[in-house]
Amino acid sequence: MAILSDYEEPANPSPPEAAKQVPVPFSAALDPSDPLGFVRGALEFVARESGLFRSGSAVAEVSALVREVKEKVDVEERRTREAAAAEAARAKAEKRAKEAAEAVPGKTDQEDVKMEEAKGEGKKAPNKGNGLDMDNYSWGQSLQEVTINVPVPAGTKSRFILCDIRKNHLKVGLKGQPPIIDGELFQPVKVDDCFWSLEDQRSVSVLLTKQNQMEWWKYLVKGDPEIDTQKVEPETSKLSDLDPETRSTVEKMMFDQRQKAQGLPTSSEMEKQDLLKKFMAEHPEMDFSKAKFN
Repeated sequence: MAILSDYEEPANPSPPEAAKQVPVPFSAALDPSDPLGFVRGALEFVARESGLFRSGSAVAEVSALVREVKEKVDVEERRTREAAAAEAARAKAEKRAKEAAEAVPGKTDQEDVKMEEAKGEGKKAPNKGNGLDMDNYSWGQSLQEVTINVPVPAGTKSRFILCDIRKNHLKVGLKGQPPIIDGELFQPVKVDDCFWSLEDQRSVSVLLTKQNQMEWWKYLVKGDPEIDTQKVEPETSKLSDLDPETRSTVEKMMFDQRQKAQGLPTSSEMEKQDLLKKFMAEHPEMDFSKAKFN
């Protein structure tokens, strides 16, 4: 005789308490002088409390994990170094650009006249930085360096900037677009002492160190308008920073430029005239009345 009952056995009975997995806490302190001791303790704990090392691939998996962590650390360190180098370059470029852009002491209202083309020579008067303001960039110079400012769209990232500085050639622009500057430089530069930086995501600042630091550049790249170097006015307040030999050379160049502008003989021409006068005085017996001198 069958007996019916209302009791039904559960379809999925709960596992016994002993079968449940209970997390095991791990407690250890890291000694910075012995980091491997901490790692060893962690691995021994995992070996005791889990079946990780029962697998034949455990060593490979742990090695892969170590490589992954090492790569992350290397990336972070590289980013930190690159950020520090970029900040140092930006600060130096900003300082150089500021020095080049400072107004020359003693300038008067003749600045407006100087910005016009030099009459009869087809050359342009230099800007305040002793360079020239072009349609899409500007440049200035000292005897030692050339500074260039290239405006770019606001928000531009450095990874989109193309700046290729070579000994005799400069190329600046945005990747995937026609270059803004692309040409042969007026004179060679010291490539290792040149650099560029992105300023406020609005302009590219380039600093070039001249190889010949005793001559003014007439233009930045071949094909650009020339400036009248006789109109260049170096900052006299900076002459005291130069060594005696360089300062003497700069002062001589400035004197010669003023003499040429006034139609007067340069220092070398005056020296030749003095030598000629001395020679004539020492040889009164000679007749120089019909002599022609260049």
